[in-house]
Amino acid sequence: MAKNISESLKGKKRAREIDTEAEASDFDQILSLEENLTFSDTLVALRIMRAQFPQSDKISVQPFILRSQLYSSVEDRTQVDRDLENLRREKVLRIFKLNTGQDDHAIMFFDDYLCQMERVVKRLEEKKDSDILEVFKWFKSHVLDNKLEPSIEHQELCTLLALGGKVKDEHISLLINSGLLTRQLIDSNIYWFAIPNIGSVLKGLSQGRKEVLSLLNRRRYKEMMLAPLEKKLLRFSPLDMRFHLRDLIGSGHLKTAKTATGLVVRVSKD
Repeated sequence: MAKNISESLKGKKRAREIDTEAEASDFDQILSLEENLTFSDTLVALRIMRAQFPQSDKISVQPFILRSQLYSSVEDRTQVDRDLENLRREKVLRIFKLNTGQDDHAIMFFDDYLCQMERVVKRLEEKKDSDILEVFKWFKSHVLDNKLEPSIEHQELCTLLALGGKVKDEHISLLINSGLLTRQLIDSNIYWFAIPNIGSVLKGLSQGRKEVLSLLNRRRYKEMMLAPLEKKLLRFSPLDMRFHLRDLIGSGHLKTAKTATGLVVRVSKD
């Protein structure tokens, strides 16, 4: 029974998954951030950044993109928000509010999220009774397919889960403990949808931001050419310099300027 649950989470293989993998293979060959800092198309930007997501043993989550990174990559922010809304409604991707203490949102392709969820179930199959693991099947079939917003109210969650079977408190607890849901601090009756195993990456995100800004602030003019900056290794983040630069440029902490010798990155003035 448990094996059937993990297999069922793989669900229907969408054609877009094949397209994404094919295009990602090509995009991954693009190495220089200076050559592909901005794009005219939101989905193209998402696919490129997905392909360029850092690969490390310290990262145990599927690729995700920060909204701030999109803002640094596509000039029209209004168009970005409009495109994200359409892609969310089409179930191409999901948007998650991150627990960073800031207004951070992660974007993950829907199929990648299902893969992340499948990993959770496989780990639990050896520890939990197959009956309680049925909740993951209900969660995928009835909650994820029907509730596309970043959060869900407790009663609506129970109503949707009940389409699969009788809901118990331990079902909700399992979804929370597995990292698929987190309670909102200001209203415990509302849950954020969450990405399992992202905790250590969020810590690295925070530390990496500080490290990059500190590096530039120590320089005389608080700036550096993008090409050599991109090659620097970070000590406190599993995410690479390219990931952090896109984020910090999009959030306004850094800005770029064209010079005769290439793009320069400098700390924004307060």
